[in-house]
Amino acid sequence: MRRRFFVDQFHDDTAIIAGDTAHHLGRVLRAQPGQLYELSDGQHVRLGRIEKVARDRVEFVLLDDIPSHEPKLEVALLLSVVKFESFEWALEKATELGVSTIIPLAAERSEKALLAAATKRADRWNKILVEASQQSRRVRVPVLQIVAQPAQAFGGYADSAVKIVLSERADAPSMRQVLTADAVRAQAILTIGPEGGWTDAEFAGAHAGGFREASLGKLILRTETAVVAALASINYALSE
Repeated sequence: MRRRFFVDQFHDDTAIIAGDTAHHLGRVLRAQPGQLYELSDGQHVRLGRIEKVARDRVEFVLLDDIPSHEPKLEVALLLSVVKFESFEWALEKATELGVSTIIPLAAERSEKALLAAATKRADRWNKILVEASQQSRRVRVPVLQIVAQPAQAFGGYADSAVKIVLSERADAPSMRQVLTADAVRAQAILTIGPEGGWTDAEFAGAHAGGFREASLGKLILRTETAVVAALASINYALSE
């Protein structure tokens, strides 16, 4: 299976990869003229043949269009900032599971030291999204927004969107119960709290934004495990 890479844009029937990705192609993968790779501009995927390899630049001639699949269900993940190893693993798996937008949340119980360092990790996090998108053969890379306060992030979504806030509260309905009431949808918003859980004020803000609480069961899951379990459930229940 050919490797897939992202480019800024297609120029008629040519494309260029520059910078670190070009360096990786040339020095690590030993790319040579004539080799074929899949290239995506975020809208279309085409087969590209290498014409020239320079130190930090690889030039392609574009050949055939490659059939591509874009999920009809648009999923946004509002993920509270947790320990970076867990957070980054969650970013990778969320990308593989098809999320379109990721918003890191500065929850009340997120560790303050992590929040202070989060803005410096943006480049690294975007690189994780790109690599996971290439591996899973996506057409486009998810959008990573800046760290937001939950009160801001919980508002502004369409009434037709399925909006779920994961909850550990004893009276929270199961994810199955919540999703059973919904048919195929165009948009879903999933929000997941920090390791210490949501505060009452944050739950109130989520409810005001139209979010419904849902539980993944009686077992307490790590944040990254909850991301995978919840997204898989949403894709199964709401996708065509």
